[in-house]
Amino acid sequence: MADTLHNRFLNCAARYGDETALKYKEGGVYRDISWRAFADAVRDVALGLSKLGVVRGDRVAILSENRPEWAISDLAILSEGAITVPIYQTNTARQVAYILNNAEAKAVIVSTAEQLQKITEAGSDLTSLEKVVVMDPVSEGDVIPFDLLRQMGKELHEQQPELFQQHVARAVTSDTATIIYTSGTTGDPKGVMLTHGNILFNCDAAGPAVPVSHKDTCLSFLPLSHVFERTVGQFFMIFNGITIAYAESVDTVAENMGEVRPTVMISVPRLYEKMHARVLEKVKDSPAIRQRIFFWGIGIGQKLTPYRLAGKRGPLLLQLGYAVADHLVFSKIKERLGGRLRYFISGGAPLSQEIAEFFYAAGVTIVEGYGLTETSPVITANRHDRIKFGAIGLPLDGVEVKIAEDGEILTRSPSVMKGYFRNEQATRDMIDDAGWLHTGDVGVMDEDGFVTITDRKKDIIVTSGGKNVSPQNIENLLTMDPYISQVVVYGDRRKYLTALVVPDFEKLTQEMKAQGLQAASDKELVEDPRTYAFMMSRVETLQKDLARFEKIKRIALLDQELTQENGEITPTMKVRRKTITAKYGALLEKLYEE
Repeated sequence: MADTLHNRFLNCAARYGDETALKYKEGGVYRDISWRAFADAVRDVALGLSKLGVVRGDRVAILSENRPEWAISDLAILSEGAITVPIYQTNTARQVAYILNNAEAKAVIVSTAEQLQKITEAGSDLTSLEKVVVMDPVSEGDVIPFDLLRQMGKELHEQQPELFQQHVARAVTSDTATIIYTSGTTGDPKGVMLTHGNILFNCDAAGPAVPVSHKDTCLSFLPLSHVFERTVGQFFMIFNGITIAYAESVDTVAENMGEVRPTVMISVPRLYEKMHARVLEKVKDSPAIRQRIFFWGIGIGQKLTPYRLAGKRGPLLLQLGYAVADHLVFSKIKERLGGRLRYFISGGAPLSQEIAEFFYAAGVTIVEGYGLTETSPVITANRHDRIKFGAIGLPLDGVEVKIAEDGEILTRSPSVMKGYFRNEQATRDMIDDAGWLHTGDVGVMDEDGFVTITDRKKDIIVTSGGKNVSPQNIENLLTMDPYISQVVVYGDRRKYLTALVVPDFEKLTQEMKAQGLQAASDKELVEDPRTYAFMMSRVETLQKDLARFEKIKRIALLDQELTQENGEITPTMKVRRKTITAKYGALLEKLYEE
């Protein structure tokens, strides 16, 4: 039988049987789904889809938050030889309609009445959609309840026990498994076609980065519509027999970590930044003696770090000091993470070197990787036993990486996409005749093969003085500050850099109250000169070590967050620079007035 995503899953389900495959929160407690029950659900939903007329090559979309039905639906679609089209739950009705139409989806599986409303709003604009399945009970008439879909498939299986095995044999390794629409910082999203073979290769090649076993538990909270969570947080975990526990929401991750006690977890850097800020804030509110003990412990951890990275034990006195620090300081941090965490896996955006070094010193390893939707996604990764802070790691086994003359990172491997769905020109623009995919990221590779990203090729700012500046590096630096939530650096063809800054309004309000400012609104808060002076002082302190041409001379404080709903950021939290500079053009121009 062909090596496909669903066949790998079925083999794992047969191997692990009654062990726990999935966990989900219901009625205030986490409940378990065994591998056997997981496989039965996939079979029933797959056959249910076949009753609806889904055949090999059809596109079926999923519009849902993370939950067991997401994974069940995904594997069921693949088991029919069909193609999964994931859609972000945060997408608007217009965005959902665009993807459904562009992919020519025959059916869509949605989670809730709220998500169903987006389909309803699109209405007659949906040109190819025939069936709508809803996971939650809803009052709408012309939809198919998920439970009914399962029942239809179960009855079909009872009538024709061999049918499912016949259906899972439809797909081959080279078939398209999924079309993932890139969030894109400009223009309409493009559908990235990834084959079963693309994702399988990536899962296998990523194995050496983090040693795992079927005894591990992973807490899933990044959107499964994102290729990082889907490949690494779903398929990689499944193929290694790891239990996947779904967080209730992004807002309950800290609480769910305490309940699930994960051993491995995947996230974007923003989570680690928030954790770091919370730890330091708690320390700041502690008695002086505890503060001294904390920073002494971190200092001991940092001194031992070079030995640990080299695989050495280090001097005996340093080891003894680290043991004491672990008992007094690090154990408290680890307990907040559930007490069993072995590895964090980071991707989706650059991880601050300071954050990585802090957690490593405290005995919490963050393994950072890098990739694109178009590469299934992982291209490079630090290894659990080979880490360089600030770097995005070594190329995975079987993945070629080279740096072009203009600094762009190029890659070639079996995990490179089949192409963009019905967009041959865009595919040719991305992948050259020699098979090298042009990432659009600028970087360097050191003598040991570790790759470091310096910026997005198209985002590089060239000042009027001819200096090249990486806005992302500066933005990452500034968002380290607990009072700064978001930053957009500006200054292409200008004589100096400026920035739009979104404060952390809760912390800033508290601080300014302490300074005697009672603001009635966030708008009033950011317009006060005392607030500007305070925030500018934070920026100046953070950028003190930057080159003169990299320093931000003036800032504008925004009175609201940049959001996906307003088209300012993508679902993966990337800044849409053109949209923002157009929207705030007048404000930015004022920053260049003498």
